[in-house]
Amino acid sequence: MKKISLISILLLLLSCKEDKPLYHKLQGNAFGTTFDILYQDHLNREFSQQIDSLIYAVNKSMSIYIPSSDISKINKGDSTVLVDKMFIEVYNKAYKIYKESDGIYDPTVGVLVNAWGFGPEKPLKNLDSMKVNELLNFVGFDKVKLIGNKIKKENKNIRFDFNSIAKGYGIDVIGRFFESKGCKNYRIELGGEVRAKGVDPTSKLWRVWIEDPNTDGSRSYSKFVQLNNQSMASSGNYRKFKIDEKGRKYVHTINAKTGYATESNLLAATVISSLDCADVDGYATAFMAMGFEKTRKFLANHQELLVYLIFTDDNGELQTFVSNDLLINNR
Repeated sequence: MKKISLISILLLLLSCKEDKPLYHKLQGNAFGTTFDILYQDHLNREFSQQIDSLIYAVNKSMSIYIPSSDISKINKGDSTVLVDKMFIEVYNKAYKIYKESDGIYDPTVGVLVNAWGFGPEKPLKNLDSMKVNELLNFVGFDKVKLIGNKIKKENKNIRFDFNSIAKGYGIDVIGRFFESKGCKNYRIELGGEVRAKGVDPTSKLWRVWIEDPNTDGSRSYSKFVQLNNQSMASSGNYRKFKIDEKGRKYVHTINAKTGYATESNLLAATVISSLDCADVDGYATAFMAMGFEKTRKFLANHQELLVYLIFTDDNGELQTFVSNDLLINNR
């Protein structure tokens, strides 16, 4: 009897081990970059087709690189477009950060993004201060309104650009899908932005690496954080920049107040929070335009945001700032 009982227990343990839900890995391209997803499903389902459909839906709503998308049609002056719930949610999230940042973060900066050569349209040549000031007339979230499901613009030349927040939102859409299917453990990485819930395959908090601010085009990682049901987004001007024929450097973060694509003393910003990934994505971009001192003052009133900032001091030396409650681990 004792021998039979031991065999029964062993078989039960083996059965439990075999029935343990597996972690599935999905990789691919989306929003002009790549994604890497790990998720655990109690029914061991494969969701690649559903993920592709969600990416398609976000692109159809907000991709400025797809001429037939809703945002592209609106940018071209089509006032008949009925925007979907995704567009409306991103619009409202962006407006919140616009107000909090006193207009430094502004997704109507599209006309300037194009002018400086970081958008889907041809850049302007010989862009001087007079032309920049002229283009600033077509920038301002206060110059557009969302009325029902339609966007009303004061001027047809106003261009939306949700690239600073749409990638994070795409991650949120995928995360919400997993949660709707009962998946409690997942990590979604898309172009460096991350949303993580639950634990990894080793039953530990998800470990996410922070990219070093290399200016030579190489990629390296020497620090990481552990995300506890949090989102993380990073922004930096050390890779996305242009050098003109006179040797002047222009970065992809446009200051909506000045209209210029010049870098601040903040070289890289990583933002972590229990908020949606779209939110931290937008804040990371806003901080790059603000610069270090304004960002530090902003954070004093936003304890929900944890940051790892790399900046240059008055002597041109590289410095870091880390929120008190954020643990940065070295390799």
